[in-house]
Amino acid sequence: MTYDELLDTANKNGLLVKEKSLARNNGRIKGNRIAIRKDMTTTEKACVLAEELGHYETTVGDIIDMSDSWNRKQERQARLNGYNRMIGLIGIVRAYEAGCQDQHEIAEFLNVTEEYLLECIECYRDKYGKMKNIDNYIIYFIPNLAVIKII
Repeated sequence: MTYDELLDTANKNGLLVKEKSLARNNGRIKGNRIAIRKDMTTTEKACVLAEELGHYETTVGDIIDMSDSWNRKQERQARLNGYNRMIGLIGIVRAYEAGCQDQHEIAEFLNVTEEYLLECIECYRDKYGKMKNIDNYIIYFIPNLAVIKII
């Protein structure tokens, strides 16, 4: 999804998104207000907004304290929500079908940063293990990202 599409999603959910100068975070949600650090690229803003929308949909309460295991679990869930929104298993397959050969091409195709893509792959590796079947494809996460079409 593009940043503009994510802004539309936020608006439809009654959320107010403002770009601001943030000192410590790239994004923050409180109630129905989301702040996005303004000095980022549009692609970076989209990745951050996807996670903040994930927090809106999955997080309960203030989860700033990452020493609390419940807060860490909620943070992971919000990130997974964002990864699924921006990339997803189908997105990885679409990138493969489009002929993307490396992480740079995949990230560009999916309109995410390479760092975000790598974090997503690591999260999927933790969730699915070595591989995941989806439709007529096998997506391998270990040792590296690979997609094989089942004939």
